Amino acid sequence: MRFPFLQLATAALLLGATAARAQTAAPNRFITDSLDSYVRRGMRLWDIPGLAVVVVKDGQLVAQKGYGVREVGKPDAVDAQTLFMIASNTKLFTGTALAKLDGEKKISLDDRVTKYLPDFRLYDTLSTRLLTVRDLMSHHLGFKTFQGDFTFFKSNLERGEIVRRMRLMQPTREFRRDYGYCNAGFVTAGEIIPAATGGTSWESYVQQHLLQPLGMSRTFVSSIEFAKQPNIAAAYSNTFGPLAKVQFDNWDNMGPCASMASNVTDLAHWLRFQLDSGRYEGRQVLPWAALRKTRDANTIITSRKSPILPMHFVSYALGTETADYNGSQIFWHTGGASGQVSNVCFVPEAGLGLAVLTNNDNQSFFEALRYQILDSYLGVPYVDRSAQFLERRRAGEKAAGPDPTVALATRVAKKNKTPLPLKAYVGEFENPLFGRIQVTQKGKQLLVTLPNHPGLTATLDYMDGQEFRATYSDLVFGVLPAKFEVENGQVKNLELRVNDYVEQDPYVFVKR
Repeated sequence: MRFPFLQLATAALLLGATAARAQTAAPNRFITDSLDSYVRRGMRLWDIPGLAVVVVKDGQLVAQKGYGVREVGKPDAVDAQTLFMIASNTKLFTGTALAKLDGEKKISLDDRVTKYLPDFRLYDTLSTRLLTVRDLMSHHLGFKTFQGDFTFFKSNLERGEIVRRMRLMQPTREFRRDYGYCNAGFVTAGEIIPAATGGTSWESYVQQHLLQPLGMSRTFVSSIEFAKQPNIAAAYSNTFGPLAKVQFDNWDNMGPCASMASNVTDLAHWLRFQLDSGRYEGRQVLPWAALRKTRDANTIITSRKSPILPMHFVSYALGTETADYNGSQIFWHTGGASGQVSNVCFVPEAGLGLAVLTNNDNQSFFEALRYQILDSYLGVPYVDRSAQFLERRRAGEKAAGPDPTVALATRVAKKNKTPLPLKAYVGEFENPLFGRIQVTQKGKQLLVTLPNHPGLTATLDYMDGQEFRATYSDLVFGVLPAKFEVENGQVKNLELRVNDYVEQDPYVFVKR
């Protein structure tokens, strides 16, 4: 049964909302009076060298500026044109590209993946048969969060090989039920584009159909190209000690999940497009029906009330998370690259969009600032989110106990003679997903070489038992224990771990 009077009432409300948005955005006291001091204080507390922020309200720019410096020890300031890696904020561009193809009937988001990639396989046959294009971007393939990323991240494996190796990733959770963040799924989704368009690459499609129509001329789809540009923010981390400059990530082999870089000027265009139902400067860049599909919830992340935020439900769509926030529906995603973290957020019913870009990866201020701005526009009583997040972080660090990196150094300092001669640990080791690695002797240390990760090594210093401390040449991978398994005086395998930022579970490499 239909209810015409409800349809009329709804139409009246929508017209009222549209008229309200058309008015000039009312001043926001947090933005006009407090933003600068709040950001500068937060950057000091969280040890952030540089930050850029943009806020769009009712089609108008109400803030667009940079703070701090691009590089520690140099005077060049961050401004609205300064480029940062946006990492996983790339995912919504990929989801939007595929929604556009769906709207044009060139694909269906509910098509089987094997329709476009006939050789694609998952670990089990049933999931392979059922898997759709939508599934690839919904983080419910049954994998743990970041599973497979040690193999793929900063490697020389091409996208086709990443897609092929997904069949070797053994799921530990239920297909289409449990949330597990999967970068390789978005890489595979990106490979649908050339298959459906007669060979147009993911990079070209995003450039031609999204970046160019939106005037995002200083947004780059390639990490390598980003690193060559002027006015870029250097990358920093204090995860393993004092704030230190770290290498830029090269995400290009995994481009559809994380390779893009942008600035707050260009992201303002992206936000206006999102807030105006797919229009930009009066032109319909993407039909609303297609854009709306990027926001439909596909996977439940949580249905429990947040202990500190006015949120109850969080779900994942096609490259964006969605939740309630003090009665409004919000959409957002964060992006984490080595030394740089960001977030992009929009609230269509409030005509509000914002983005925050930073260049220290070991801090939560980039999220605290997002919530502070949301609070100020969505009627939430004032709470200093930066102070709140910092207090929770310190409580967590206290509960976790001493820094494990320091503990590892202490164990190395107390080291005894290795149970076996160092040469007994030398050799070639292999993991089915990762491939082969080499262990060689270097004086009183062992050296692990990872051929699929150009330039990456791990130095092994003996601690005790069969455990060594692994210090990776790229510290983003961490300083962590490495353990050999020995049987009857023979080395059987080597277990390696990396920083949880890369992947959370260890890899076992069997000696050949």
